[in-house]
Amino acid sequence: MRATLRWAHSDLRSHRGEALFLVLATAGIVASLLLATALFGYATNPWQRVFTQARGAHVWLHTDRAADTGRLAALDGVQSVAGPYPTASTTVAVRGTRASVELRGTAERPDVGRPLLTAGHWLDAGDPDGVVLETRLARALLAQPGDTLTLPGTPRTLTVLGIADSPERRYRPGEQPGLVWAPPAAVPEPGGQVIGLRLTDPGETDYAVQRAVTVLGAGAIGQVSTWEQARAEAQGDNRLLGQVLGLFGLGALLAAGLAVHGAIGTRIRGHLRDISVLKAIGFTPGQVVRVFLLQHLAYALLGAVAAAALTQALGSRVPGRLGDAVGVWQGLPGHTLALFVVPACVVLFIGATTGLAAWRAGRVPPVPLPRPAGAQGGGLSGAARRVLGLPGFRVPVGARVRGRGAREPGAREPGVRGPGVRGSDGAGAPGADASPWVRALEVRVPPALVLGWHKAFARRPRSLATVARLTLPLLLIVVAMSAWTTIDRFHSRPEQIGLPTALTVRVDAGADEHGTRALLERDPGVAAAYPGVEVAALVPGQTATIALRGLGTRADPYPYALAEGRRAHGPDEAVAGQGLLDLLEVEVGDWVRMTVGDRPQILHIVGRSIEPENAGRVISTSLDTLRENDPRLEPALYQLRLHTGADPDEVAGRLTETGHGRLDVHAVANPADGLSPLRGVVLGLVAVLALVGLIELLTAIGGTVRESERDLLALKAIGLSPRQITGITVTATACTALAAVLLAAVLGLPLAHWLIDAQGASSGIGAGIARSPSPVLLVVVGAGAVLGAAALAAVPSARAARRRLADTLSAVT
Repeated sequence: MRATLRWAHSDLRSHRGEALFLVLATAGIVASLLLATALFGYATNPWQRVFTQARGAHVWLHTDRAADTGRLAALDGVQSVAGPYPTASTTVAVRGTRASVELRGTAERPDVGRPLLTAGHWLDAGDPDGVVLETRLARALLAQPGDTLTLPGTPRTLTVLGIADSPERRYRPGEQPGLVWAPPAAVPEPGGQVIGLRLTDPGETDYAVQRAVTVLGAGAIGQVSTWEQARAEAQGDNRLLGQVLGLFGLGALLAAGLAVHGAIGTRIRGHLRDISVLKAIGFTPGQVVRVFLLQHLAYALLGAVAAAALTQALGSRVPGRLGDAVGVWQGLPGHTLALFVVPACVVLFIGATTGLAAWRAGRVPPVPLPRPAGAQGGGLSGAARRVLGLPGFRVPVGARVRGRGAREPGAREPGVRGPGVRGSDGAGAPGADASPWVRALEVRVPPALVLGWHKAFARRPRSLATVARLTLPLLLIVVAMSAWTTIDRFHSRPEQIGLPTALTVRVDAGADEHGTRALLERDPGVAAAYPGVEVAALVPGQTATIALRGLGTRADPYPYALAEGRRAHGPDEAVAGQGLLDLLEVEVGDWVRMTVGDRPQILHIVGRSIEPENAGRVISTSLDTLRENDPRLEPALYQLRLHTGADPDEVAGRLTETGHGRLDVHAVANPADGLSPLRGVVLGLVAVLALVGLIELLTAIGGTVRESERDLLALKAIGLSPRQITGITVTATACTALAAVLLAAVLGLPLAHWLIDAQGASSGIGAGIARSPSPVLLVVVGAGAVLGAAALAAVPSARAARRRLADTLSAVT
């Protein structure tokens, strides 16, 4: 045991840097996986907790006032109902902040879909103007219990009594109105009603919706929302952050395992004689394996424990969403189990890869076998041999020799005998015919370059394995750079990812179209104003509702960002988001039928647009097309495209002031706003991957330096200087890094496009959002990796090249 500890201590002293990098890389991997687990828990469990405690409804149906909703309670599969409650759509404002809301008349606190109070108290029958706000809406309005809400255009005011969590769809400016619970007296003129259905089997949600629409009639249904949509919105970008962390964490774990495997294999090849001595003095194969295994398990365990401790102690203090996620995750039931299981799995994986490599050490014979005299990958090529013998070699170059000194046909160049062109050493170059049009050009190649290239790729299986291990972290870095570029494109070029406009203006019913549009376009920051309307439409089969939008006119079409097909120009033509295509199982070129109220609408899908709103369940056409089906249709909103450099906040402020309270102006939500924490995540992952790549690079350099000891006497004997010998190792390392960089770029860019587009398609936005890093950035990163590898190899190779000949004899005997 003492000998084992002494061997491990000696090995640690000689490989301090490698041990430190392995500990740091393991800590980064464990931290990434723990944060991914925290984000997954944060994304799913809070909403699930609210839904369970509130006994949330699985289906909410918005109907007209005449619908007989009482019959829905008798449907098969319906456990209980909430409502019906009268509703009215309006706008509220507080301290200059406005929001579109749905006033829901609630006489008593519901049993199904029960709001969970977080501040204040529930409605009071003695206060007919008291209301309770949904949490997300209260945050947007910066409202607290006791605040007074005004209804623009009316003398009415409402008093905030409380704030409550709800498992229903959350407030999103310009997309989903906020929820306000109010006494029935506060809703004197309801525009409809809403009823919630709690099902015995949540998996039968689509069937329940279909039955409910059949009972009430398609014309009575205004909108349908389900618990699955609410859950997806609640999870939002947190789930995506968790997926990114988990993916890169697992990739980094695989890269670290391979790096450890390669490091142990290289060290075993460099210590064959020491291992043989250990066996000769009594070490069993199992003891030799345990030396390497326990040593690297200790490194991995140290890094894993440090990462778990730091995540537990400091994770909740990280500013932003990551800190919030860790804080919520620490209060969940499975937190303690995950805190032990994730680091344990990482340590076991690294232990497994270590054991596979250490098993080779146990097979080393007690008596060292003589090393083969020749290189396993084959000898030097003819060009390399000529380089070692002479300073250069000649290659045939076609040239017409004119003027003075031109030779007659049949004359030969000096040094060329017979049909071949001979180099300066007299060796013929086969395949080159003597001709008056051919002359010899001497090309000087430094011997270090030729021998370095040969050393890098002579042993093909081992060289390919080294390149593959170094390529994996570089490939993941390319994917991370592509993710960063895509997020940056959402901010810098939003028109390319489905956000050509910056502001949405909603107007009151009955507003003059021409006057409103002229008012908007008079603002110096507005480049164009596109009138539009958005209504809920029932899909075929009547299992869900989608958003049907009419934006722009045929004379002034809306600038959709298309990923497939063409723009909608003709009658009944439309473009659709990926979420709608998946929901209806249709493709570009198909015709689809939907129902708006009691009016059918048939549209021809001629293109697929990138739709970041409503999970891509959007079909868009021109306002003229919708007016052909309903001539009384008037614009309810305007999408504003701003001039380059215009500040959306300033334009919104001017329009709000100019409209005298008649315009509800909101900034268009950018999906990338919720992905801001991903930038820090990407930087952290790149640092972890760089550490893993550094471990592999140091392993490759160490192996190259140790293997060059056998060639040191021969290289010095033929006259190479220490600087040239150093250049051989540096060139070999640079060639290996260059091959890995090129392979990572070739494989990483398509992989990044596929991953990002797959995520876009699964979220409903659609494929076509992926963007590659600029060629300049790729070249800079690749050149930095190659030059860094060469710089790292310079010091140990120079030290080895200056060793005394007597010290080198032991390496070849």
